[in-house]
Amino acid sequence: MNLLILAGIILLIWGFFAPVGTLVWWLDQGAEIIGLRKNRLKELPAGNGSNAGAKPAKVNCYIIFLPGVGDFSADELTPGEETFLNRLVQKHPNCVAVSDVFPYSASNQSLGGQRLFAPVWRFANNAKGWRTIGDILVKIRNLWRFAISVDPRYGPVYNQGIATAIIERMRAKQSLSVSSEQPLNIVLIGTSGGVQVALGAAPYLNQWLNAQISVVSIGGVFNGTNGFEAADQVYHLQGRQDWIDDLGSIVFASRWYGNVGSPFNQARLAGHYKTYIIGSHAHDGEKGYFGEASIPENSGTYVDVTIEEVNKLPIWNLKNSPSNSK
Repeated sequence: MNLLILAGIILLIWGFFAPVGTLVWWLDQGAEIIGLRKNRLKELPAGNGSNAGAKPAKVNCYIIFLPGVGDFSADELTPGEETFLNRLVQKHPNCVAVSDVFPYSASNQSLGGQRLFAPVWRFANNAKGWRTIGDILVKIRNLWRFAISVDPRYGPVYNQGIATAIIERMRAKQSLSVSSEQPLNIVLIGTSGGVQVALGAAPYLNQWLNAQISVVSIGGVFNGTNGFEAADQVYHLQGRQDWIDDLGSIVFASRWYGNVGSPFNQARLAGHYKTYIIGSHAHDGEKGYFGEASIPENSGTYVDVTIEEVNKLPIWNLKNSPSNSK
């Protein structure tokens, strides 16, 4: 009992100081990046990426993948997630995948890259006997960042940091310019808490880039306020055995159907938000959306079904609509 009380106190203190990293990012570089000093935003995405010539086809589509709260860093994709992104890019050769954005750090810094707590996080991530406890600690830490993205006080700064990181990594993957008259097709794909961060970043991407923005939630947990007015379309894919993504519709009043004035409900009623039940998926694991276990009633795997359902969505071609002329 004493250990539980101590753990509870530590978690409360942890949550109290969670916004500090966001505020430090803002004081260090946020103001300059969004243009309060030298209006550098227009310069930030311009120019050539480090591997701009790596893909011969004309690229006008960026798939931004934001993982769930269990991730330790931006480069910690599971084999199923890698398969998912590789096959999407193969199916849509005009797209490139951006998978090195860590949605639980405004500065896009993995847990292992933080000076003060890096040894602790590396131990939690690698210690075999303590792996379960380590996973729980990582998830709790990332959940606090999820909460910051939702928080109306710190969320705008945090979400701007994520949007800036997305643009930087897009630029590193393939050259782009905010001054281009041709719109970009930006597909934000998130799972679990990564969907909330994707929706939080959407308004800033919409403001800074000439783009058609689609958000694809794969078992995502999110509120009903952020991003719905900025995204052209939001799709939520859900598995029948996934109860975690139902938490968002319970916890956040903005997602209650009775709250008809919320951005979520306005998007839902206008047909800009749609939900699809895609199968018997669980939230994660071998039977999760990116699981590689075989489905008894199907000849494929769980990730195969997820890929098939995402490919069906009408998000892969630019639409000729006024929303593309920003």
